[in-house]
Amino acid sequence: MKRVILCVVALATLLCGVSSASAQEKVKIRVFIGAQFEIGDYTGDRAGEFQHWYERYFTEAKAFEVAGAEKSLFVNKDGVAGSVLGMGKVRSSSSMTALLADPRFDFSETYFIITGCGGTPPSVGTVASVFWSDWLVDYDLGHRWAYGEVPAGDPLFSPRKGYEDVRVLKINPALVAKAFELTKDTPLDDSEQSKKYRQKYPQKTAQRSPFVGVGTSLCSDTFFHGPGLSREAQYICDLYGAGTYSITEMEGMAVAYVIKKFGHADRVISLRTPVNFDQGNPNESTLEHLDPAPGNYPGGFSTGIHNAAKVGIRFVDHVVAHWDDWKNGVPQM
Repeated sequence: MKRVILCVVALATLLCGVSSASAQEKVKIRVFIGAQFEIGDYTGDRAGEFQHWYERYFTEAKAFEVAGAEKSLFVNKDGVAGSVLGMGKVRSSSSMTALLADPRFDFSETYFIITGCGGTPPSVGTVASVFWSDWLVDYDLGHRWAYGEVPAGDPLFSPRKGYEDVRVLKINPALVAKAFELTKDTPLDDSEQSKKYRQKYPQKTAQRSPFVGVGTSLCSDTFFHGPGLSREAQYICDLYGAGTYSITEMEGMAVAYVIKKFGHADRVISLRTPVNFDQGNPNESTLEHLDPAPGNYPGGFSTGIHNAAKVGIRFVDHVVAHWDDWKNGVPQM
């Protein structure tokens, strides 16, 4: 009898502990910022994609270790959270899954910003600009064949059936419009090196100073370069009715798909800066563009990631300051 009583007491204690743990208030996240890589430390050295965000929001934030995530999740007192997800579809999407599945956090009202750098076609963007994405597209899910194995002029890509919901996502138009409206006049940095580099390109957009824009973000694990693959990239966007691509990157669609599966598709947005062009100028080959001679670099990385953070911070600060207007959905324009 004594043994039975002890077992009952032990079970009751265990259940009490489970009930107490489950009753603990979850950490509510208002805005989540997901960058893809950092170069060194989070602060005090050369900045990667996350450092400017860290210095704005997370120097005094609490750090949580999350099983399955690449890096710590930082959460500050205002409910702004951020993490480095890892480069490429596999690392970034697995990190996002781990974060969303962690029972300590409440993401039910969260706005998600996927941010980082990329490339741009010279007819659409210029180095160190910043683009909010209205579409996310996967470049890889399909069939490809080599040039010369089909009649000249025929496409070299065909979509693979069964991946319709995985390869393209239209971002909530109200969220895109509001983010752009709040940030379109953000003063952006530039560099003398970038100014000089842009003049090598004949396209008027390529020669512009950095600006804030809206366009499609194309996600691929392959760093594709050259006018031929750039045309193919736009061809894929045209197949899906997904607008004009302004950014080449490696994670957007994969991370957004995870967020969508957790039920938050209407609260995800992508913010990217092109730090190079997706093709060379008329006087260099694609291989020369891939491996430029010393001094022939666009010089857009440092200014670009700073610009992306400046634009994104303006948006995040507004959301947090007007949370009562945002928590139930994007406020009307």
